[in-house]
Amino acid sequence: MSGIDLSRRAFPDVAARLEKGALAVLALGACEQHGAHLPLTTDTDMAHGVARRLADELDALLLPPLAYGDAWTARSFAGTISISPRTLQALIEDIGHDVLRMGAQGLVLVNGHFGNREPMVLAARTLVTAGLPVCHLDYPGLERLAEEVCDSRPAAPHFYHADEVETSIMLALAPEGVDMTRAASSYPQFPPSFGSEPMQLGDFNPAGVFGDPRPATAEKGEALVAGIVGESLRIIAAWRARHGF
Repeated sequence: MSGIDLSRRAFPDVAARLEKGALAVLALGACEQHGAHLPLTTDTDMAHGVARRLADELDALLLPPLAYGDAWTARSFAGTISISPRTLQALIEDIGHDVLRMGAQGLVLVNGHFGNREPMVLAARTLVTAGLPVCHLDYPGLERLAEEVCDSRPAAPHFYHADEVETSIMLALAPEGVDMTRAASSYPQFPPSFGSEPMQLGDFNPAGVFGDPRPATAEKGEALVAGIVGESLRIIAAWRARHGF
């Protein structure tokens, strides 16, 4: 099986796939700093790479990714472009409404950025109410996979940013954007109120790296992606069974 990539195919191909019954898969990314060794599009590259593999496995429609997200916490870094949570929610809802209009069976959201979580969930509620089944995914199983695959410790629990995890995944999915000669370790001291108040990450970590990216390899990245895709497919199968398609 293989997905239909809307960025590379014409409308008759999409129409033919929809006639047979198809899901749509949408990656949610961001444009924000990822240290000196990874591109600003890292979150988008990763999420779209996972979404592509899911679309192929599901014989689904692969939608062009949303390349901007709520990256407010990284706005002190050059190159970061953030949109408001309200804007992101509205974008997901508008896309979902047209996915429903086209006749897709449901929408799978693959989120690659922490700041997108709340807008994604709220948009999913609106779309489900409108009649479109939505399955939203946040790299399921990543914490377990990181413990099994990676050698370095995370900078904080459940916190992976420009570290061995993300760098390995980028080496597997988009190696042309990685410059390992600039990779450096950074384990900042998190303020006691981190997570309890709005905060710019650059105020306590100007390097923008959280962890140690230097042990990263494409092989580790492939293992992480394969694990994420496998766990995602398990969840999607249960979701489809619940909705009967």
